[in-house]
Amino acid sequence: MIIIYDSKTGNVERFVKKLNLECYRIVPQLKVSTSFILVTYTTGFGEVSRSTKDFLEANHVHLKGVASSGNRNWGVKFAKAADIIADTYKVPAIIKFELSGTEKDVAKFMLEVMNFV
Repeated sequence: MIIIYDSKTGNVERFVKKLNLECYRIVPQLKVSTSFILVTYTTGFGEVSRSTKDFLEANHVHLKGVASSGNRNWGVKFAKAADIIADTYKVPAIIKFELSGTEKDVAKFMLEVMNFV
């Protein structure tokens, strides 16, 4: 299972670097032809970033699950991008983590990824 990620401030990138998995950053025109889990961030007031939306429009067919970073200060909008993507594409929201995540978040994510292998 590969991990596709989108990072604005570096938090998501720091999270995925803690994983011992094959990870690719979203760049314009990225095409994925195999199953993947998306790790992204929440922007604005609980929204999915434009770059993540554009990527998913072209690649959602292979999406198996989603995780999102956020800041707990946003209350119910914390890591809301995971909920939006999960609802839109009918995939599970694997985990929501704050900023770049803790070791406990990484362990939980890895455990969840094993369910897709």
